[in-house]
Amino acid sequence: MARHFSVRGSAGLAHAMRNTRDILKQASTIAVVGASLDPLSDAHWMPEQMQQFGWRVIPVNAHADSIFGEHCYARLSDIPDRVDLVDVFDTGEDAAQLVREAIGIGARAVLLESDKEHQPASVEARHLANEAGVDYVEDDCVAMQRTIGCLVCKGPELCGSAH
Repeated sequence: MARHFSVRGSAGLAHAMRNTRDILKQASTIAVVGASLDPLSDAHWMPEQMQQFGWRVIPVNAHADSIFGEHCYARLSDIPDRVDLVDVFDTGEDAAQLVREAIGIGARAVLLESDKEHQPASVEARHLANEAGVDYVEDDCVAMQRTIGCLVCKGPELCGSAH
């Protein structure tokens, strides 16, 4: 079950955090930390599905040059374009450090994919996201939420339900 957390904005006032589907409706570019070259890996076929439904997917993997036909970046901070959502697969990296990097590039949301090991730093990661006003979701799946919500993305500002 996905865990969503409340977020404090710059004025220090708490507001409800967006759920994964709402995040996807407002996102057009997704950076995928831990993107995989293996077509059978969740970290390959799930982001590739998002790309097929219109989102721009930017792979982050220090050990690959290109995935999904997109240039790979070694770190989030290397991405020159705006990123709306940082989608994190099992990377062995510290979740809090990934949230710091997401905040540093101006991402508005961080999602830790289901069944991945991010436990040691999730409390700190939640706190960092909360303080920065960044939506933070643990244990969810963007591809599943895209399917359940029948979501497609036709470019910036045009993501939403296919119905």
